Amino acid sequence: MQQLSPQDAQFLYVETGNNLTHVTGVTIYDPSTSPRGQVRFKDIIAHVKSRLHTSQIYRRKLVRLPFEIDHPYWIEDEYFDVEYHMLHGRLPEPGDWRQFCIHVARYHSRPLNMQRPLWEMFVIEGLDRIDGLPPNCYAIATKIHHAAIDGGSAIRFFGAINDIDALGTPALPFDGTEPAPNGAISKRALLARAISRNVRSPAQIVRGVVRSAPQLLRAATGAVRKLESGGGSRVPHTRFNADTSPHKMFDATAVRVADLKRIKKLVPNATINDVVLAICGGGLRAYLQAHRELPKDSLVAWVPINARTADDPEAPGNHIAAMTAALHTNIADPVERLVAIRDTTQRTKEAKAGLSARLMTDLSQHVPAATQLLASRLVLSSALRPHVCNLFISNVPGPQIPLYMNGAKAIRTMGLAPLTAGMGLFIATPSYNGEMTFNVVSTREILPDIARFVADLRASFQSLLDRASAGDPPRSHLADAVTAPSTSKVSS
Repeated sequence: MQQLSPQDAQFLYVETGNNLTHVTGVTIYDPSTSPRGQVRFKDIIAHVKSRLHTSQIYRRKLVRLPFEIDHPYWIEDEYFDVEYHMLHGRLPEPGDWRQFCIHVARYHSRPLNMQRPLWEMFVIEGLDRIDGLPPNCYAIATKIHHAAIDGGSAIRFFGAINDIDALGTPALPFDGTEPAPNGAISKRALLARAISRNVRSPAQIVRGVVRSAPQLLRAATGAVRKLESGGGSRVPHTRFNADTSPHKMFDATAVRVADLKRIKKLVPNATINDVVLAICGGGLRAYLQAHRELPKDSLVAWVPINARTADDPEAPGNHIAAMTAALHTNIADPVERLVAIRDTTQRTKEAKAGLSARLMTDLSQHVPAATQLLASRLVLSSALRPHVCNLFISNVPGPQIPLYMNGAKAIRTMGLAPLTAGMGLFIATPSYNGEMTFNVVSTREILPDIARFVADLRASFQSLLDRASAGDPPRSHLADAVTAPSTSKVSS
């Protein structure tokens, strides 16, 4: 029996019918590399059964207490059946990329069964007419609730189920022992523990605030000075800040990591993450210009950061901090945009006045679960929701070697993440084996022409790559590149 951390539990409390808080990882496999040249559905089920001991996610389910008097617990599912979690389907004709994106988006839009272990795998066959893919490929879409996993722990989860060769050599070492099953659990005992925790919470909150008072004071002082000097960054309203519907949309495009490294060299001390942000900024600028909606102020992205320590790099669950980053969508020149993003992210990382997400997590550990549930719902209400960013961008580096499953080579990985009320665009950029995919998740109402936006992202990447190929240095004055919003349409 293990209790969810406050950060893990938040992903349960903020979930609504329109915004389900699970993540979906998608891997496309080429069965021609398998020993028999094909992989059957029952082979995939057998393989998953052989790896159940590599993660507690497979067998444990949630127990939630009445009135959310305390955070939920993970317990062993006594009725666990792996085949219940394995689904099988086929793309309708013509089996092309558009059908694949629709299929994946619909699957991502459906909720998990909260009474069972919070994961599913959906095997999708019929990927026969997709440019760039070998014939007879199939995909496995794996849906896991965000309460159980974050980007960092997802890498280990998927690594443990894959192999480093077609012979079945596990990609990650494990000792072959299964976790000990949990015994019977008493709801009365859990309620007694919850009451005790809630009684202690007020005193623990006071002690936590006293310990962190210097950091709180510095953060408040810095915020006040920023407001007085007019230095606070404005977050413009965009179409992406509308309330979201349950009708999710998905599309993606792939680029070579080697090309991203070439682009990075355009700007000294820039990082791959800076390049990703610059590409997204250029795509957003072109898309909003085409719709005559480009604001004067730069769009701002919420960027998750892996907060695991060097002492525990494989900690399960969620260990996430975050930063906000201006994408400088008001800068026309792509290289100057990258320069500005590099400067912005360096300042953000070096800032000492801000209140860390880890500190807030420490404080939230002592806040009663029912209070956190109410606070989460108030924050997400349209009346009280703070306007802190326009979209999410998450860059999760993955393994840079080929992986296999049942002898079939994984040739592409993709990822879909949850949206929240008022922030209806998520761009996830996982990388694998020398390739990075830009995965776009939105809703039909917010981004009806999602293929157009993905084309704009691709064009933004190409504009930076062309400059890198030409060895074009950035101009010396950022002001030269800042332009007023344009009303002219830009072709994709």
